[in-house]
Amino acid sequence: MKRKILVAGLGLIGGSLALAMKKSPENHILGFDLQKETLQIALEEQIIDESYTNFEEAVKQAKIVILAAPISETIKLMKKMDTIELNHDIILSDVSSVKGSILQAANEMINNRITFIGGHPMAGSHKAGIQAAKGHLFENAIYVLTPTTSCSNGKIEVLKEVLKETKSNFLILNPEEHDEMTSVISHFPHLIASSLVHQAKKWEQMHQYLPELAAGGFRDITRIASSNPKMWQDIFQHNGEQMSRLLQDWINEMVTLKEFLDKNNKEEMIVYLDQAKKYRDGLGEKTTRGALPSFYDVYVDVKDQPGAIASVVQLLADEEISIRNIRILEIRDSINGALRLSVTNQKDQQRAYNVLKNNNYDVTIEA
Repeated sequence: MKRKILVAGLGLIGGSLALAMKKSPENHILGFDLQKETLQIALEEQIIDESYTNFEEAVKQAKIVILAAPISETIKLMKKMDTIELNHDIILSDVSSVKGSILQAANEMINNRITFIGGHPMAGSHKAGIQAAKGHLFENAIYVLTPTTSCSNGKIEVLKEVLKETKSNFLILNPEEHDEMTSVISHFPHLIASSLVHQAKKWEQMHQYLPELAAGGFRDITRIASSNPKMWQDIFQHNGEQMSRLLQDWINEMVTLKEFLDKNNKEEMIVYLDQAKKYRDGLGEKTTRGALPSFYDVYVDVKDQPGAIASVVQLLADEEISIRNIRILEIRDSINGALRLSVTNQKDQQRAYNVLKNNNYDVTIEA
C-alpha cells in the first residue's frame, strides 16, 4: 500500500517537495491549499494525486503531514491538528526557517497520535507560487531536521525515507543552534540588503542616474531584497530577538570600519578586507549547498551580434557543463558585452574557462 503524504500549502516549497516525493512509486501525494486555482494547477501538472480544501479531512487520510505555510500559519495548523481525532499515528513536519516558535508549539501538543519532527529545506528561489515548483529544487541542499526530545530515531528515519527523492543532505540540529545559524547566513543578509536598497533610494534624490549605475553589482548583492515582504516580516517576528542581537553586532562592526576610514588606517583596512576575502572564498567549497546558493562565475566578452550568446552556451552544453544562471552585464565601456555565467562548483568553473579560452573567447574567472 502506498504512503499517503499530505503537503499543506502548495507554494514554491510545498509544490517542490510534492514534486520530488511524487517521483517515488511508493508515495501518494495529497495536497491542501486555500486557493482552489492552486489545487487545480497542482492536479493538472501532476504535482499531487488528490486535492483538499478541508484541512481536517485531508489530515485524516494521511500518514505523513508536511506543513508548508508561513510560520504563523503553520503554528495555527499545528494547533488545529492537535484537536483532530485520529485513528492512526501521524508524523508531522514543517518547512519553517525559524524553529524556536515551531518547536514550542510542538511541545504544547497533547495529541499522542502525532510525532513532530521539525524540518527546514534550505533552498529557494526568487520566484513564488505553484508555477515555480521544481522537483530538483532541493538537490544537494541542506535539509535540517529538528526533532522533539521524545521523537525516536525510527520516526526520523521514516521521514528521511519519505524525503529521499529530494536528494537533500540531512542535518539534525536543535532549534537554538538552527535559528542562530540561519539568522547569520540567511535572515540577517536579507535585512541588510533591504537597508542598502533604502540607502540607494535616498541618494537617488541627489543623483538621478544612480538607478542605471546600480544595475550591475549593486543589483546582484541586493537581489534577496526582492523576496516576499510579508513572508520575511513573519520570519523576523518569530526571530526578532536574534535579529536585534545581530543588528547590534553589525552596528559595532560599522563603527570599526568608520574609524579605519576616518583615520585612514590603510594597513588595518587591508587586513580587514583580506580576512573577509579569504573567508568568503572558502565558503561553499564542500559539495553541499547552503541557505544562500553558492555559485562560481565565469565572465565572457561577447560581441553584440545575433547568436553570440547561443554560441557560448552551446560550447558549454557540448561539454555537459550545467549553467545555473546567466546574465548580461549592463555596464560596459566598450562595444563588447560581457556575460556572467554561473556554475555550481569550482571544477565546472575551470572546465568552462578552458573550453571558452580554447575557442578564442576573452574569458576570466574570479581568482
